[in-house]
Amino acid sequence: MNLWEWFLFLVPSVILHEVSHGWVANYFGDPTAKQQHRLTLNPLAHIDPFGTVIMPALLLFSHLPAFGYAKPVPVNIGRLRNPRKQALWVALAGPAVNIVLSAIGAGICEYSIHILKSLGDTFQFGEYLGLVNLVLAVFNLIPIPPLDGSAIIERFLPRRSLPRYYQLRARALPVFFILLILFFTFSHLGDNWLYDLENWWLNLLFT
Repeated sequence: MNLWEWFLFLVPSVILHEVSHGWVANYFGDPTAKQQHRLTLNPLAHIDPFGTVIMPALLLFSHLPAFGYAKPVPVNIGRLRNPRKQALWVALAGPAVNIVLSAIGAGICEYSIHILKSLGDTFQFGEYLGLVNLVLAVFNLIPIPPLDGSAIIERFLPRRSLPRYYQLRARALPVFFILLILFFTFSHLGDNWLYDLENWWLNLLFT
């Protein structure tokens, strides 16, 4: 996959990921994102200058896989009707959207293969859509704050353990950045990892 093509699919996928958090939070009673006009699909409302533009561009120019993030959609857990339970669904909404988009990409590939009998532009569109969103879903499900997967741990912790967990979560940001550094280092040392992942996904698709 061309890294610029990766970037073009990454940005809208990240935005949909973020907006989905606000949609689900609004459904469960928290209108914070709606009140701040963040439930729109307009990219300008979600672009983070560093995370959406500068960081992916620097990675591309460094011949590394483009990775980034959109401006987080505001969610006030305390305004949810059932905060402890519904916060989990709000957190998982983003990865769920990425999984659905990845499945849609796989469906487009199947359509191209079996109906169009072609591995042309339609197939490549589905391939890139599926692969980018697969990576986003898996990465965000890692159970390390502030990633969405950490909500799974929080949901099933006993209430007596929550204060300690919140203390640890407040200090988890350095761990997250270490994870990013390891990710980029691995990307640099293993230049073919993206192509290996692409081949794995295609083999799974064809199987």
